[in-house]
Amino acid sequence: MSGSTSVTAPSPPPFSPGFIRLGAALTAVVLQQQETLSELLPREDWNADLTARTYSSGGVTVRVSLLGSYAEREQTWLWGWANTQFGPEHPAVVPTLGVREAGERLGIAELTTPEVDLSGYDGPAAHGGELVAVAAAGLLGGGGYIGAGYPGGSAYLHVDDPRVPLAEWDPLQVPRLVFNATSLFASDHRLTLARFLSHHQVAYRETPGTIEAHLPEGGTGLAAFDHFGRFTGWESGLTPSV
Repeated sequence: MSGSTSVTAPSPPPFSPGFIRLGAALTAVVLQQQETLSELLPREDWNADLTARTYSSGGVTVRVSLLGSYAEREQTWLWGWANTQFGPEHPAVVPTLGVREAGERLGIAELTTPEVDLSGYDGPAAHGGELVAVAAAGLLGGGGYIGAGYPGGSAYLHVDDPRVPLAEWDPLQVPRLVFNATSLFASDHRLTLARFLSHHQVAYRETPGTIEAHLPEGGTGLAAFDHFGRFTGWESGLTPSV
């Protein structure tokens, strides 16, 4: 009498290599902008009018557009342009279509697939939809993104209001932002820092174990990496004035 043992195939990774690289490049920039947004926009009782493209919280109103939504039960991300309640011609969706266009240009399926299965995500973010929102916000630039919870999920809104200030360069924020960003997208720590420096137009030079930045305020910043390419620290010092 013979028997057989069934083997359950492992779940495929929720994100493609292209998406992971994109996230590694953009996340530190987005996290810094999120901090700037939080200083302006209180997270209190809120309401949103997507036809008018407004989001209000704590007496502050900003202009927003719809990125998409995350469904908790299904563990999927649905883009606003694929949502039958909205669609690609809705006023709140049109400003976000550049994300889909970037996905087509870069060949990143997560940005072009109407509904993205994120059930395989097992990481430090609240859920995989949060990472999709981060990548989308990074591609669009602007004031950041808002996660607006509702029973069964969260809608993600992009803040494209010129009244929201853009995050400014601060060398003291670098280690915290890079460590936080690489906890979400750990694939390429060097890329995370290099893209953050480039975003702020900070010149830098790479060596096998470091990235040396020429700080706008004078002096240098030195980032160190271990032999696995992991970010291990940042030191910055100003050039004494003569």
